[in-house]
Amino acid sequence: MQVIPGAHALVTGGSSGIGHAIAALLGEKGARITIWARGEERLASAAAALRARGIDVYAESVDVSDPAAVAAGHERAVAQHGPVDILVTSAGVSHPGRFLDLDDQVFRDMIEIDYFGTLHPIRAVTPGMVQRGRGSIVGISSACALLGVYGYTAYGAAKFAVRGLLEALRGELKPHGVHVACVYPPDVDTPMLAAENEYKPAETAAISGAVNPISADTVARGVVRAIEKGTFAVYSGIQLRALVALGPMINPVVDRVFDRTVRKMQQNPDAPRVHGKLEP
Repeated sequence: MQVIPGAHALVTGGSSGIGHAIAALLGEKGARITIWARGEERLASAAAALRARGIDVYAESVDVSDPAAVAAGHERAVAQHGPVDILVTSAGVSHPGRFLDLDDQVFRDMIEIDYFGTLHPIRAVTPGMVQRGRGSIVGISSACALLGVYGYTAYGAAKFAVRGLLEALRGELKPHGVHVACVYPPDVDTPMLAAENEYKPAETAAISGAVNPISADTVARGVVRAIEKGTFAVYSGIQLRALVALGPMINPVVDRVFDRTVRKMQQNPDAPRVHGKLEP
């Protein structure tokens, strides 16, 4: 379990969405916050919003896909707030699309940002955490890392990789007193989801339209509970928790539902829809 008051929490992707909500909640609980993101203007605005809430925050533009930039940014964060006690890797991108339509670069981008953008910060903070015998590492994966979803061959593969990294890392770091958690959010009402919706194939939109997006604050509360209690898996949203509770045996049923949705979309491409779903 990690004590949050007085801890130094580094949150990648902290300028918006899930990362910003987590940074805010950790800050309100007394942590000193470092947020990283690439967009300097949005980063400055996010930092100002956190400071307005009385949160001690240090913000820096860091490209998490660049290991040298991450190492240098980590050194500056430590100089500002001391050793990192909590790392949350929330930086990520999503570009849905049909496998045959996606450029090779999309697959590379997903791996570079979503996977290596998780790996590099973990590699930077882990030696210090192991040396001190404490710390908490939280990676934001995705519900797409629990089962394959139409249109997410690039994004889903990267998030499956994040899941595999964190599952293996949990066992390696636990004997050293370092907590590891993996978060599996479904669709979350964030700017990333809005951008993602511009690229979604109709079939993907129909599948995701069956589930209402949850709030970033809901994910943040689950993350903070995992840090405080030392739990590994964080499943956000009632529907996702129900799916996980039923276990792998439910996956064939889910696959059939997905297949039926795709088939209906392809048979009726011009049918009216509500929130991506076919009208009855």
